[in-house]
Amino acid sequence: MGLPIIVAISGASGAIYGVEVLKALKALERPAHLVVSEAGARTLAYETGLGLDDVNALAAASYSVKDVGAAIASGSFRTAGMIVAPCSIKTLSGIANSYADNLLTRAADVTLKERRALVLLVRETPLHKGHLKLMVRAAGIGAVIMPPVPAFYAKPETLEDMARHTVGRALDHLGVENGLAVSWRGE
Repeated sequence: MGLPIIVAISGASGAIYGVEVLKALKALERPAHLVVSEAGARTLAYETGLGLDDVNALAAASYSVKDVGAAIASGSFRTAGMIVAPCSIKTLSGIANSYADNLLTRAADVTLKERRALVLLVRETPLHKGHLKLMVRAAGIGAVIMPPVPAFYAKPETLEDMARHTVGRALDHLGVENGLAVSWRGE
């Protein structure tokens, strides 16, 4: 089964990425521990039609973003890492500046301090210098910055295909074998 993976959904557009991470982990029988920001819940409902109950059902455990005493807030709770999918600039800023004012940013801070993989699917465009500096700062403290850029060589046919490829690559960074990302084999 393996160690659990923390999955966070923040308020940026692209809630499909978080949903596809949860679906992939469930199919792989890897436990997901889920935290969704308040803005994430709103975006999730708007973009996917899913509510918190729907995504909570895909996770082994779920927590309120306000519950800073949850298991995932402590380094003694062992995990294989964390994926923030999507990662808003607000969430990126909290992580980059170690401003752990809620469970999502606290879990990310713990992930970094424990030297575990933290993958941030930063979802914003265009980017100004402040955004770029936050990404550099987060990368400097150990985060993997992975904007969800589609890989057209995989010949995606649906939005889910594009999202799954990105999710597969994100899971690769956590050492999770998944078969979702098509590897480039040359022409």
